[in-house]
Amino acid sequence: MNPTYIWIPITFCFSFGFGQLFKWSQRRGCYAPAVLATNYLVVAGLLLLYHLLGEGLNFSAPVLLLGGVMGCSFIISMSLMTWALEVADVAAVLTAFRLAILVPIGASVLLWEEEVSAIQVTGMAMAAAALVLMTRPSSHTGRGGWRNLGLAFMVFALQGISQTCLRWVHYAGLDAQRLHVLFVTAATAGLLGALVVLIRRRQLVRADLHMGGGIGVYNLLALGVMLTALSAIPGTTFFPIHGCAVVILDSLFAHFYWKEKLSPLAALGALLGASSMLLVLQVG
Repeated sequence: MNPTYIWIPITFCFSFGFGQLFKWSQRRGCYAPAVLATNYLVVAGLLLLYHLLGEGLNFSAPVLLLGGVMGCSFIISMSLMTWALEVADVAAVLTAFRLAILVPIGASVLLWEEEVSAIQVTGMAMAAAALVLMTRPSSHTGRGGWRNLGLAFMVFALQGISQTCLRWVHYAGLDAQRLHVLFVTAATAGLLGALVVLIRRRQLVRADLHMGGGIGVYNLLALGVMLTALSAIPGTTFFPIHGCAVVILDSLFAHFYWKEKLSPLAALGALLGASSMLLVLQVG
């Protein structure tokens, strides 16, 4: 096994923690758009300080382009998902969010010609099935089926674009400038998120800002680690393993900490997901 793959467990642990922090903020009644905007503005502020103390703010056109596109996709994707979780079937939205890993996998193969073996394809199919089992509805809610389907598709597409942008950093030749890209990304997402909060005229409260700030510090580490992993690991290997591992950890934590019931299908999905990781790692 390639020694660089040690980045995979580090990355999915960080991603798992980010999701749990966001869930904790919702449980505490924090206003999601304000938390999101503050999170990205803190990431941008910390990176701005880092660059001012280091090389300065010398950003090339590719960095500005990729960072801007990624920042727009990040804030639109996360804003849509948080809204969809309030108005649509939660399990359908989560399934679409998790299955979005199929988009960067497809892009890795079709756009960047990454090689993939038959065994890995089998593992990816198992990963997709596992994600559906672990996030499928336990019962029919009967609420607007077409609306749920439309929102789920939009979540799938936008989250897939966000993750594809993360992979794009490597193929744009910007691995050495990934923190520059991340600054532009966070600044774009943060400013757009702040604009949304201002338009909605929601009064800011200290708890939202504190929560967003804490998540922002954590998110800076999580995104930095993910970009480092993607600079060395093929997307066809990284995304299926990362997606399944995070959902398995989410499901187990929800069962044991949040006291949410883990259905037999979800347990089967976790087992299938764990098995899929072994197949995806069978790299020649």
